Amino acid sequence: MSEAMPADDIARDLFLSVNTVKTHQRSIYGKLAITSRYDAVRRARELGLV
Repeated sequence: MSEAMPADDIARDLFLSVNTVKTHQRSIYGKLAITSRYDAVRRARELGLV
């Protein structure tokens, strides 16, 4: 996500389905109380995860 890759590219690189990637993204958004990919990346950087 931090490299601005679309979900289908992430899925292909990780050998997952696009739906699996989107499900994980929604889970991350919920746990971080955010609503966008931009916010997810910003928050991950704040937490030192990226």
